[in-house]
Amino acid sequence: MMRLDNFDLNLLVAFDVLMQEQNVTRAAHRLHVTQSAMSASLKRLRESFQDDILAQHGKRMIPTPFALTMQGEIADKISELRALITRQGSFDPRRSERRFRIAASDYITTVLLAPLLDTLEQDAPLASFTFELPGPESQVALGNGDLDLMFTPEIFLHPDHPHELVFAERHVTVACPENPRVAGGLSRATFLDSGHVGVSVARKQTFADAWLMQNAVERRIEVRVPSFIQAPFLVPGTQRLCVMHERLAHDMAKRLPLKILPVPFPIPPMREMMQFHATRKGDPGLSWLRGKIYEMASRRTPPSA
Repeated sequence: MMRLDNFDLNLLVAFDVLMQEQNVTRAAHRLHVTQSAMSASLKRLRESFQDDILAQHGKRMIPTPFALTMQGEIADKISELRALITRQGSFDPRRSERRFRIAASDYITTVLLAPLLDTLEQDAPLASFTFELPGPESQVALGNGDLDLMFTPEIFLHPDHPHELVFAERHVTVACPENPRVAGGLSRATFLDSGHVGVSVARKQTFADAWLMQNAVERRIEVRVPSFIQAPFLVPGTQRLCVMHERLAHDMAKRLPLKILPVPFPIPPMREMMQFHATRKGDPGLSWLRGKIYEMASRRTPPSA
């Protein structure tokens, strides 16, 4: 019988990542270890549990039935342990060297997190931040407790964890100021007849794309890019239009020749949410950071609001 005092708890972290990746090389990359070290961890897991954990099937590794029954429980325990380790009776931002890991689009990074970091240089000089673009793996990382925060429109929330409203965001259309088609404003006919710059983040629809499609508004996409920041650079000097977040449009209009116009369709405000793991509710460091984010969000109101 395996004894807990003889078991290396780090193997549970290796188990969790191996089950997510089902690939030794990718798991090693995730944990910043060599492939041989990851293979050694898999071997020790097999010896400890007397099970293959991952069985080779052609070029793929398939979890065993035993491993699948353990996966959810081990992921939950790892999240609880991480929360326990990071929990403190108090949090001193002036002295903390904590690294916060955050999933956020380049839109949120530009309009909210970049100006926030400017203030945190004074408030938390030793803290550091890792930002990553959201994707299908972000919800898995949030569920495993690997992320401190995830920013997402309400329709893309993880169903099992707390969330809070950061702000409601309107959408606008941007055009080149010299575009003759919008000299007198933007009509529905011009919107539909014009070429557009579209955005797909991690090959997923954006909030605006999803709403327009659901309401049978078909745009003629001339160029599609993987970044909200790239899109407005493809508008000046052309007759293309681009549907953008209002805050980002005003930020980009300070750098590029852009004309900001209402969208001629009643797109509802997008509720931008901040989400964290359920076990982090009592995390004083995260509570401090969330408070700072709310302060910055209240100061980043678009001019038309």
